Amino acid sequence: KEEKLQENSLRVGTHLLESLAKLRDQLPNIIGDVRGKGLLIGMEMVTDKESRKPFPVEKMNAILDRCRNNGLLLGKGGNFGNVFRIKPPMCITIEDADFAVNVLEDAIRKEL
Repeated sequence: KEEKLQENSLRVGTHLLESLAKLRDQLPNIIGDVRGKGLLIGMEMVTDKESRKPFPVEKMNAILDRCRNNGLLLGKGGNFGNVFRIKPPMCITIEDADFAVNVLEDAIRKEL
């Protein structure tokens, strides 16, 4: 059975980037940037989009904890620890990607 993982990565990665871009548009003052290629995605969190002041580490950690408690594992990176690293497996489905965005959005909104 051929899984077509590269094609799936492109399709689901594009969907995930588009979904996170919509979330950025809904929360423009705290999501500074969404960037990535395929299934390697970063979402930069800021306290002010103009100055790009990094989101507080304690709030980043609280969001990560909420996500983990709801079944979503994310990484954290960037020079200031204010970038969520989203690196799902290549076999992820559109439904899994939607679940991830919903959990992340809920966790962010609860920390505002």
